[in-house]
Amino acid sequence: MGFIDTIKARAKANKKTIVLAEGMDVRIYEAAAKCLKEDIANIIVLASPEEVAANKGDWDITGATVIDPHTSDKLEAYAEKLAELRKKKGLTVDQARELLVTDYMFYACMMVKMGDADGVVSGACHSTANTLRPSLQIVKTKPGCKLVSAFFLIVVPNCEYGANGTFIFADSGLEQNPDPEKLAAIAASSAESFQLLVQEEPLVAMLSHSTKGSAKHADVDKVVEATKLAKEQYPQYKIDGELQLDAAIVPSVAASKAPGSEVAGKANVLCFPDLDAGNIGYKLAQRLAKAEAYGPITQGIAAPINDLSRGCSADDIVGVVAITSVQCMA
Repeated sequence: MGFIDTIKARAKANKKTIVLAEGMDVRIYEAAAKCLKEDIANIIVLASPEEVAANKGDWDITGATVIDPHTSDKLEAYAEKLAELRKKKGLTVDQARELLVTDYMFYACMMVKMGDADGVVSGACHSTANTLRPSLQIVKTKPGCKLVSAFFLIVVPNCEYGANGTFIFADSGLEQNPDPEKLAAIAASSAESFQLLVQEEPLVAMLSHSTKGSAKHADVDKVVEATKLAKEQYPQYKIDGELQLDAAIVPSVAASKAPGSEVAGKANVLCFPDLDAGNIGYKLAQRLAKAEAYGPITQGIAAPINDLSRGCSADDIVGVVAITSVQCMA
């Protein structure tokens, strides 16, 4: 059984209610139909009747709940609660109501906040900022978590590295240029996510263009400091760095460049030094190695609310729905 099939089986065994907030996109209906057919989640689609008529096509979404925020019987209660949550920012009930019907992510996040749904998937036709801004304003960060970050679950076919070709690449979707403290926190969150989703021990490599002092530069110093902080603050995880990519995943290279490391040559969580490297890295793996790439999956929000790449397929959305469902179980 492949990785995503295992995730789907776990989701099916403990079904959660997931909101698809973009009923204005045809891919959402194809994904909803597939989720329902595979029975991996209870699906809610946010859409007006006009959006359904324009985009559903022939996809059978019988069994999904379609909610039009404009006419929802929960609209007033949500507007009042949202205004209360944003009172310090001066948000009125009328302004809250307008947000809920013009930006469906606000409505979706209020569903989670009010206990009417477990998680949200969005981003097929909206930016990451559109997905995360309402999440952070309404659902907020997870207690004890220092920041929200994002990762891709990468599954490389016929690969002997990582966990049978399965990796987490972080941060590949959100944190632009993390300082050492943030980079250490990303490493720990990613290890926790790997443990939850892959159900194997995370081995975290703090990546750089240098291995154990082979190069000198301020960029290397950042990763060295992040590794030190991560080891001190999160001793429950195996974390090592700074490591070049080959030293991180290839045993023979690790034996030469980083002998004695408990991570080098075996890493399955790859912590990139900045968003440029992480984003380029995951797209190289996806396009050249034909890897499955699920994400960006967020970590650090108080409930699972996940972004999508705007280039995603319906099958990608199904995979993220399944992953979101499993995250809900934690």
